[in-house]
Amino acid sequence: MKSNPRRIRPIFTLVFVGFGAFGGHALTNWYFAPDTYILLSSLWQDKRVPLPSDKTWMLVFLVIVGALLGLILESLTFQQIAITRSKLERMSPQDKIVLIFGFVLGLLLTALVATIISLPWYVNVMTAILLCYTSVAALGSMKEQVRFYSPSPASSSKGEPSFGCRPKILDTNVIIDGRIADIARAGFMEGPVHVPKFVLEELQQIADSSDSLKRARGRRGLDILNQMQKEMDLMVSESRLDNSTEEVDARLVRAAQEMNGAIVTNDYNLNRVAELQGVPVLNINELANALKPVVLPGEEMRVTIIREGKEKEQGIGYLDDGTMIVVEGARRLIGEALFVSVTSVLQTVQGKMIFGKIRENGEQGSDQLDDSDRSYTGGRPRRKIR
Repeated sequence: MKSNPRRIRPIFTLVFVGFGAFGGHALTNWYFAPDTYILLSSLWQDKRVPLPSDKTWMLVFLVIVGALLGLILESLTFQQIAITRSKLERMSPQDKIVLIFGFVLGLLLTALVATIISLPWYVNVMTAILLCYTSVAALGSMKEQVRFYSPSPASSSKGEPSFGCRPKILDTNVIIDGRIADIARAGFMEGPVHVPKFVLEELQQIADSSDSLKRARGRRGLDILNQMQKEMDLMVSESRLDNSTEEVDARLVRAAQEMNGAIVTNDYNLNRVAELQGVPVLNINELANALKPVVLPGEEMRVTIIREGKEKEQGIGYLDDGTMIVVEGARRLIGEALFVSVTSVLQTVQGKMIFGKIRENGEQGSDQLDDSDRSYTGGRPRRKIR
């Protein structure tokens, strides 16, 4: 499990506030020191420099101001650290090695220059920054010619990470849907899983909605995220897109482009928009359709009729995976389990529909099923061999 920076933030905040308060205390003592009084008098050309009559109140004031400044500085610093950490996580191993080697090479060159030429310390610092940047840029331009590590089989010929190694970015709909937790638990979600902060904010807005149905869906989504965070490495990533005024879908596409990741969704429109912009998409609806059993005309199964169909004399049943079965002549047999022979299969945008008819001479009880047979609401029966 990767460390969560939010867990150490209270300690981080305490350190900055403590340093700010200590700075206020030190400033008070410095101001009231005799040497400071002489220095300020000489600068102001006035021997009667006014000093506060009560050192205690000034001490309290400066300590509070120092603590507040420390708190502000901590917020800015922690935000920058989070952005830098997110960028480092998105970097490929090769880019990380380039960064480390370039930084070390820049420091070595700085030490070499310092031994040859005696320069002030601030000039050495500026030289180190310049040489480190130049070294990283130079090594980065040669990383295709100089291989720092052996590419894994998962890498493609173009150097792009494979689908499994890409960061997975969840959208709001797929979180509320809930199936993503089962997919991840089954081990089909390889690579880091990210939930952008703006997606989490949208989910929270849905959970706070005045509409009871939306509120229930939002709360279910939050519960699913909490469950996934306990079971796997789920990261809530922050980026500059969090404060953008664009639609959430547009920000998701841009975030995937910046992270070189793949969007996980069940939204058809987002799927098409992302594909048009060259962003890989994992659509769990397509996964569900791919996992449905293949049914061929002529196969037989036992189906429980649960309601009437739209057309005359039609009855409707469902498989365990939700596939609809339309049975001719079963309108008056609601609640009964029938042996059905498949006549045709229709693939639609919403999924697969199966059309069938009641098996001839298939009165209930005329055939027996093995205990291992599946039944529908689900499965295809196998007749005993006599």
